[in-house]
Amino acid sequence: MLQNPQQQNPHLFSPLTIRSVTLRNRIMVSPMCQYSSENGFVNDWHLVHLGAFATGGAAIVMTEATAVEARGRISPADIGIWQDDFIPGLQQITRFISDHGALPAIQLAHAGRKAGTAVPWIGGKTISAADGGWPDAIIAPSALAFNDGFATPNAMTLEDCAEVVQAFTQAAQRAVAAGFAVIEIHAAHGYLLHQFLSSAANHRSDAFGGDLHGRAKLLLDITAAVRHTIGEAIPIFVRISATDWLPPGEGFDIEEAVKVSGMLRKVGADAIDVSSGGLSPRQQIQDGPGYQVPFAAKIRSQAEIPVAAVGRITDPEQANEIITTGQADIVAMARELLRNPHWPLLAAHELGQDSAVWPKQYLRAQITRKI
Repeated sequence: MLQNPQQQNPHLFSPLTIRSVTLRNRIMVSPMCQYSSENGFVNDWHLVHLGAFATGGAAIVMTEATAVEARGRISPADIGIWQDDFIPGLQQITRFISDHGALPAIQLAHAGRKAGTAVPWIGGKTISAADGGWPDAIIAPSALAFNDGFATPNAMTLEDCAEVVQAFTQAAQRAVAAGFAVIEIHAAHGYLLHQFLSSAANHRSDAFGGDLHGRAKLLLDITAAVRHTIGEAIPIFVRISATDWLPPGEGFDIEEAVKVSGMLRKVGADAIDVSSGGLSPRQQIQDGPGYQVPFAAKIRSQAEIPVAAVGRITDPEQANEIITTGQADIVAMARELLRNPHWPLLAAHELGQDSAVWPKQYLRAQITRKI
């Protein structure tokens, strides 16, 4: 799937070709929920927020989790792609990102049992129908609430599973129409597809539960359906949580993550975006700089699929080492880019890579190398 002749000696600012697209460097903007939408529509905030990363030099600029169903939103303030009316606003964003040399990407998502909550800064727990929530319509693989303050979801029927596959497929069609060059399927952070993957949330005994193949079935069905729908040109990334950070034998872990990543490769996925956690309030995360990079490295090596590494990547030398040592093919960044959307341009200077392209409007501020 990788087509670059430069792969023998990659570094942070080397290009990378996946299917029909070429990344100008190895820096991806991670999906970051903004909780700033009304009725699923993007607005000026989303254009400015995402556009800044394109002018700042990142290779892939990805939207926040974009709901494939209205009932699949994390909060009423999430953006969506469950109807055609959303396409024009998204097209404005993809045009701007593309015009400035980056690849517009979209993360297709369904929150499952973590849906219908208040925005984080006012509590983040399930809200009533009177306050704009939908507690009676929340679905999950099993009728298990995420935590205190969260509604108990409805266990999904087989019809529900088929509807979710269709929702992701139709969302992917709209994403292509909106001009996105990369599509990511969200199966991490305790949302619906992660809930199916983890035995801590999936207690089903039908075809969508039980052993790992059963628990992975919905994700695999969606990935295969999306690949069939969008054709061969557009890359599909899948974000997974490589571990639930639970005691051994409980929940999803890195060994299962490697196996699922291999399954995903066989049904048309091109890269795994490797994160962790979010499934259980009992998680015990071992945090620190680059703390999730070893998960990405293991998946890359054992599942033989390109990966994006994420998690406390903040320093140019650190990011470059992740690429040059073959731990990952892409670094995905979030908080550091919020602090400085132009981090890629400054990192290129620090690493002595003059290939970074500054917007012509900003050339007066360009830092040149001292020889």
